[in-house]
Formats: sequence, structure tokens, C-alpha cells
Amino acid sequence: MIALAACVAARADDETPANLKPLWEFGLGAGVLAFNDYRGSNTSHAYPIPLPYFVYRGTILRSDESGLRGRLFNQDRVELSFSVNGTTPVRNDAVRRGMPDLRPTLELGPALDLHLWRSADERLKLNVRIPVREAFTIEASPRAIGAFAAPNVNLDVAQQRTPDGWKLGLLAGPLFALRSYDDYFYSVAPQYAGPGRPVFAARGGYAGTQALLSLTRRYPSFWIGGYVRHDTLAGASFADSPLVKTRDYWTMGFGVAWMISQSTRLVASEE
Repeated sequence: MIALAACVAARADDETPANLKPLWEFGLGAGVLAFNDYRGSNTSHAYPIPLPYFVYRGTILRSDESGLRGRLFNQDRVELSFSVNGTTPVRNDAVRRGMPDLRPTLELGPALDLHLWRSADERLKLNVRIPVREAFTIEASPRAIGAFAAPNVNLDVAQQRTPDGWKLGLLAGPLFALRSYDDYFYSVAPQYAGPGRPVFAARGGYAGTQALLSLTRRYPSFWIGGYVRHDTLAGASFADSPLVKTRDYWTMGFGVAWMISQSTRLVASEE
């Protein structure tokens, strides 16, 4: 699953030269993602992907290398934003042989960000984020398959309070899904049952946990970043599905983007 998350907000009360950044920056590069075909699958693929780098520090719409969001509501401690995620298609999977292919999905929904603590120099930031997304299949006639929630605790560590230092992100939290969401990935209807693949009806609920580590750095002419994520499905409501072949696995990604252009207009930023 590809996950896309929140960015940092701007601060308008400290417009010192060191605190001013371009309104927007644009770059382009390439990356690679390697992950399981779906959570619990024992097959994985690596996908080369184009990597656009876009930073926008507007009043309402914000973006950085971590993702895109619209700031619907903002206070010092609470922020409401957008959350986006997705899954890749699954075809010709041995475990699912004879069953319908899994279409790619797009997940969209709000996320509540709680800013718990930050150090005096703002190099350490501790947040809680609660994204809740509705998933839709990507096909000629898209259909909703249910909601997914991924509340997490997120610690950001900056080498220095400038864009050109290393930034470490640590994230961990449980996952939850509605019955209809788990049904799409893990249920086995009677007509698809067979030896080694008994009938199974997913019931929704707890969907395991995730832990993610990311490392990024912005140089004057390019950006570099990567992540590694560990998932465990121990105790998940669908863990006994015959379509779940591993309950403990890793995924990762890496990319480089070169800067192409930036705005001449400067705005206040907490970066």
C-alpha cells in the first residue's frame, strides 16, 4: 500500500529571513517501491515509479515531500486535513487462483492531527494522527468497498532547523477496517472454496499494526528520501483467512527528485 500523509504548517508571526521559503517548489525524479501484493500476501513486487516533488506553502492548501493536504481547520494543537492511500491490482496470484482479480483501490478521507509536543528549537515534534478513509475500486464502474482507519503516533526528528538537514520520521499504530473492506481482500465465498482454501467470511475490526521509519534530505538541487515499514497481522480479525499467508512482513521505498523551478514569492514557514 502506498501510503500519502500530512505536511508541516506555516507560521505567520515570525517572518524573519531564515523563516521565509518559496511559496512553491517543483522537481521531478524517479523511485522504486517494493511491497506485498496485499497485506497478508506472501508474494511481493517492486514497482519503478515517477517521483514528482512538489512543495506548496499556501494558506489553505499545503504540500511537501510527504504528501498533499487541504487545511480545513487549524489551531495550535488540532488540525483537520486530507488523507490519501491506495493499493495495487492483484492478478494471477496462486493463492487466489480461480477467484476474481483484485482491482487497484484509492482511499480518500479526513485526518485529525493532534500536535502533542515540540521542542523549543522545533527539531523534535510529536503528533498523533487519525486518518479515516473510504476505499474505492479503480475501474470503469468504481465501487466503494468500505472504510479503513490508521491512527498513529508520529515522531519527527530534524538534524537542524533548515531544509538541508536530514529528517527522520518514526510512526507506529494499530489499523482498523470495516467488514466490507476486509471482505474484499480476505473472504472466500463458497463457489471459490476448495482444498486448502475453505470458506471464510471476514468480519472487520482490528487489522494489525504498522511501524514505519522514513529518512529524507533536501539538498539545494535535489531531494532524496526512503522508508521502511513493518506490518504484523497477529490478532487481526482476518488473520485466519486462507488468503493470509504471512502475518509478519516488510515493505520499503526509495526515490530521488531534482529541483526544476521555484516561486520568487517567499512566505513564512516552520521548516
